[in-house]
Amino acid sequence: MDEMIITLNELCGFKSVAQRTDDPENPFGEEVRKALDFMLETCSKMGFRVKNLDNQVGFAEIGEGDEIFGILAHLDVVPVGSGWDHDPWAATVGEDGKLYGRGVVDDKGPAVASVYAMKDVLASGKKLKKRIRIIFGQTEEAGSWDDMKYYKAHEELPVMGITPDADFPAIYGEKGILHFTLSMPIKKAGFLEVTGGQASNMVADEAKAKVDCGGYVRDFYEQGKAAHGSMPEDGKNAISMLMREVGDATERCGLANFYNKFIGFDIHGERLGVDYEDKESGRLSLNVGKITKDQENVNLYMDIRHPVTQVIDELTDKIKEVAEANGLTMEITEYKPPVYMDKDGDFIKTLVDVYHEVTGLEGEAQVIGGGTYARAMDNIVAFGPLIPGREVTEHQKNERIPVEDFLLLRKIYKEAFLRICAE
Repeated sequence: MDEMIITLNELCGFKSVAQRTDDPENPFGEEVRKALDFMLETCSKMGFRVKNLDNQVGFAEIGEGDEIFGILAHLDVVPVGSGWDHDPWAATVGEDGKLYGRGVVDDKGPAVASVYAMKDVLASGKKLKKRIRIIFGQTEEAGSWDDMKYYKAHEELPVMGITPDADFPAIYGEKGILHFTLSMPIKKAGFLEVTGGQASNMVADEAKAKVDCGGYVRDFYEQGKAAHGSMPEDGKNAISMLMREVGDATERCGLANFYNKFIGFDIHGERLGVDYEDKESGRLSLNVGKITKDQENVNLYMDIRHPVTQVIDELTDKIKEVAEANGLTMEITEYKPPVYMDKDGDFIKTLVDVYHEVTGLEGEAQVIGGGTYARAMDNIVAFGPLIPGREVTEHQKNERIPVEDFLLLRKIYKEAFLRICAE
């Protein structure tokens, strides 16, 4: 236990918020590369075969065989935000028996647990019919996934695998992810200054503005609660709170008027007319994660997770129609189509069975709104780390996981690797 937590603590010490650079030595930032170097060195000391692919991505591998079972984990994290009770750049065991730190759940903790599970597989002495390869990504949170694109262009692809970056018992589907901006010209928007939030896939925990309310300038500030953008119901959006306060104070702010009429505190796109739903994956979710002002526009950075059966053009056309009718422009910055696998297939059933046997808990495979590396390659599914019923804290302040759950991950992953890859 101590060794695994020490490793996680060192890994969490790297402030690995990814940002694309022109430096070939640090393509996603120096801290992210240092995290990659650390994990490759850790795996090498354990006897794994390791490879750094031009600092874009790296992997560590055990076993023999023509086929690869892949573990797609990421070492980058979202910004820490404010209001932490523990050092966000460490893995601290609190008095409540939980590990605190940015990335302990998403996704540094599961990456470390997977590595130690691989170490246990080696120690078991069992012969493997598949190689087990953990691929360390660096831009999952940043959204570009250039790391996985680089890997796919230069390396063997797994025939199947997992990403330890969601929930147990297993995930057989993920909603489509749409990131876009809505922009309004400064003069019409009505903000002298405005800023809020940190990323489209985070519920904004803070927002502030300066507005001419007709003869006098007023400052506004709102404090919310951060949450993962795929679960806006778990947070309290400071941008929505700010827009309501500005709208109540003056009618001179065009963007606030639009926001309160067509977005407000909706988390399913009701007022935008995009509250879509299907029986497989549930309702669409909507999050406004960030607001900025540049020299020409005030920009809202939006995140939508849409049902697996939703036609994307129908969704985007509706939003564009509403935006353009009210003097805004829409720009799609990223789109990841939904993924969907056979819930009753052998692979999903094996993962679910392992979870049941190791934990003694029940549960069924499910569809989620989160976006994981399962979208990066074929036949990859999300598997853990969150046990159903546990609090969801990733992308929030005081991100945490019970120590007992962290240790349990190692056991679950070891058994899954052996079940699928051992002779």
